[in-house]
This record gives sequence, C-alpha cells and structure tokens, in this order.
Amino acid sequence: MLLSIESSCDDSSIAITEISSKKLIFHKKISQEKEHSFYGGVVPELAARLHAVALPKILEECRIYFDSIKAVAVTNEPGLSVTLVEGVTMAKALSVALNIPLIAVNHLKGHISSLFIEKDGIFPMLALLVSGGHTQVLKVNDFFNYKILATTLDDSFGESFDKVAKMLGLGYPGGPVVEEYAKKGDENRFGFTTPLYNSNKIAFSYSGLKNQVRLAVESLGDMSKQDKQDICASFQKTATAHLLHKLKNILKKEANGIKEQNGIFSIVGGASANEYLRAKILMLTREFGLELELSKLKYCSDNAAMIGRYGIEAYKHNYFVNINDIKVSPRL
Repeated sequence: MLLSIESSCDDSSIAITEISSKKLIFHKKISQEKEHSFYGGVVPELAARLHAVALPKILEECRIYFDSIKAVAVTNEPGLSVTLVEGVTMAKALSVALNIPLIAVNHLKGHISSLFIEKDGIFPMLALLVSGGHTQVLKVNDFFNYKILATTLDDSFGESFDKVAKMLGLGYPGGPVVEEYAKKGDENRFGFTTPLYNSNKIAFSYSGLKNQVRLAVESLGDMSKQDKQDICASFQKTATAHLLHKLKNILKKEANGIKEQNGIFSIVGGASANEYLRAKILMLTREFGLELELSKLKYCSDNAAMIGRYGIEAYKHNYFVNINDIKVSPRL
C-alpha cells in the first residue's frame, strides 16, 4: 500500500491506497473552514498550527496499515509554505521510521489524478484546472507530461469567488456561498463586461471583473439580500462566460486532435464542483464533440486520495526523492 499526505492549504488529509488495484483503503480529511471563516480567508500560520494537530490524529488511525506501506507520497508544491512543511515533515519521518521511499507530488498533478481515483488513467486529454490558486488549460499526455495552453494573468477563477464573497460579507469559503446565492439572483441585472473579450490573448484575467463587482457594491450602499443574490448571479455568469470564451478559442485548435484519440475534456480543482460551470462546460464540449470527464464531487477539493493516485504511478516508475532533497515551494 501507499500512504499519501495533503496539507497544501487548509485541508489536512491522509489516504492509504492499494498499489496493485488502485483501491482506496482509507481516506480522511479534516477541514479548517470553520476556523478561517472568522477572518474571511485562510490565515497561513493558523492553518499550519491546525495541521500540526490534525495530521497526527489522522495518522494514528492508519497505524494498522504500517506493515504494508511501501512508500509515502506528499504534496510539496505549490501551496502555502508553512502548511506544506507540516505534511513534508511528517512524510520524512515516516520514510525514516518505516524505511520506505519518499515521493514528492505537485499539487496540480494531484488534481489531474483525482479523475482516476480507483481506476485507470485515460490519456491524452484536455483539462481545465480551476481552483483557489490556479486557472489553467492543459494538454495532458500522461500522469507526468503536461503542456500549459493558457493560464491566468492575475486572480484565479476560484480566488475571485472568494473575494466577491468577502466584499458581500458572505463568509469563507466563498465559492459555495456565491454559487448558492446566484441560484436565486438575476444574472442579467448587472452588465459586467467579460474580461479580455476583444483581446486575442489566450489567457484568463479576473482582477478587472473583481473591480467591477467592487464598484457595484459601493454604488448600492446598504444592500438587500436580493441585491447580493443578483450580484452573485451576474458575477458568476460573467466569470464563467470568460472561461467559455477563451476555451472556445482553444478548442477550435485542439479539439480535432483530441477527438482522433479519445475525445476527453475534463474539469478539475476545487472550483470544478460549481454546478453552473459544469453545465456550461458540458454544453461547450458537446458542441465540439468531446466527452466531459469529471471528478467525484468529494474529490474536487484538496484531498490525499488524489495525491495517492498520482503516487501509485510515481511508485511504478521509481520516481523517488532523497529525504534531504525534497523542498517545499509556494509556486509552480
């Protein structure tokens, strides 16, 4: 079996995966949303302290599997440095104590691997990665080889939801609450303009849209709940329209090549749980004759199961790191 650890932000998670069958034997995650909601976002130092308490508690439940563990995989980039250190430190200790090899996992590759928890991978494919820290379109050739086709110039899709929620006083995490408010709002009330609509640049940008929302909030003054619902709906519509506009340009170039192989397009990352986004992307992929592949909702956000799924492939290829060489990095 393989033990995997995830601590890149505010979720403490450990999983045990059977290497030969890819079966998930154990998986547990402790969220810190309640502790961070008071501050309207993740406080790195607080997150690190909470990981230091939660990770050992979860690991204690895994002791019965220790004799069968053949390697330990851990997220080491990208993420919050102070929280990544907590997981990496535990992984190093386990590597020494159990005399097993260590696997370093890029968090974003983990999100891609979330599509294939307990099943075989399907490649090549196109993937939209939308999370609190990243918005990218990638061509994924296999578990290890990726080509970035587009990325964000500033804020990410998920981050913009969090910031809009904070402007409206809706709490943290912002994605789910903005989506919920949007369901009862008028998405046409505020005419937010789609970022980079008249630009040929294949990239994403959410700072301008975020500023449009700020100006709308300031112009309204004391807002009713309906005002907030309308802003959420209008924002969500425009944020998604921006993704669709740039994706359409990418698919015009890439869709035929993918169709000739397996025709898979996927959405991964925490923000991929957004039902509005999923519905709109489904319509777009059908337009280009592609099949939409989605992670199960419980694996969209950060989790150790996806780190373990990537870890299995790394184990089979002997992609191990020396305990003294593994580093944490907040960036790609």
